[in-house]
Amino acid sequence: MSFGISSKTRKLLKQHNIVLKKSLGQNFLTDAHVLQQIIDAADLDEQAGVIEIGPGLGALTEGLAKSAKKVVAIELDNRLIPILQDLFQDQSNVEIVHADALKLDFAQLISDKFSSCSKVHVVANLPYYVTSPILVKLLESKLSLSNIVVMIQKEVAERILASPGSKTYGSLSVFAQYFSEPSKVVQVPAHVFVPRPQVDSMVIRLSMLPQSPVPVDDEAFFFQVVRASFAKRRKTLLNSLSSSLPFPIEKTQLEELIRSIGIDPSCRGEMLSIESFAQLSNVLLQVKNGVTTKQP
Repeated sequence: MSFGISSKTRKLLKQHNIVLKKSLGQNFLTDAHVLQQIIDAADLDEQAGVIEIGPGLGALTEGLAKSAKKVVAIELDNRLIPILQDLFQDQSNVEIVHADALKLDFAQLISDKFSSCSKVHVVANLPYYVTSPILVKLLESKLSLSNIVVMIQKEVAERILASPGSKTYGSLSVFAQYFSEPSKVVQVPAHVFVPRPQVDSMVIRLSMLPQSPVPVDDEAFFFQVVRASFAKRRKTLLNSLSSSLPFPIEKTQLEELIRSIGIDPSCRGEMLSIESFAQLSNVLLQVKNGVTTKQP
């Protein structure tokens, strides 16, 4: 399988006078082995649809098109649109869409473009500066996706994969693990990109869960409690929550509530499992609703 910046692509870059922009996260992968690992991780078949975010010069798009029924590639840089259209003009199962993924209605896109596909995947080499916003958007939207396979900054990937008790475990870990089962695919060194970024990357797979792994009474409030628990990482859970919760509560009452569900108030947020966060948010929600009903 041919990957990377081909002679045809180089010719097109020169023809269209394109200079790659680091400001747009245009660090394009040229390692054929890694590209194939990304495709394999998506677990595609002849009935699969793929949303590719940031196709760049089309190296990954080429492989995806050979493995899936349909590929819709979302590209922000309007300078690359004619290049991509030229590269895939003879492949009827590839559609290039000029759009900003952060503003795109993915549910509508899936409805419009993938009605003939049995399942839909997202595959992306995400620019570092929009990694978290795009992942949050994809997960919060609760789309009918099979999985999300993304190449992102190594440090962000480690946060998503982190377990309770580790230094990298935080609100992003809980968020990702609430909606999916994350797993590492491969670590990618900086030298296999053009231009070369300053940090290493990692490919991870987010296998979407059919339902949340824990019972949560109010999902939005659950994430508020999670963020509050990590708001001041050096402080104890009690102190962090008492100054960061979105509703007023006496510190002594808060301490009693935390103890009542078997959590040590003097521990830090990174020690809590997703199950503990669910218990904590559910009991705090009861108090919040009680406080709310007493207010004029």
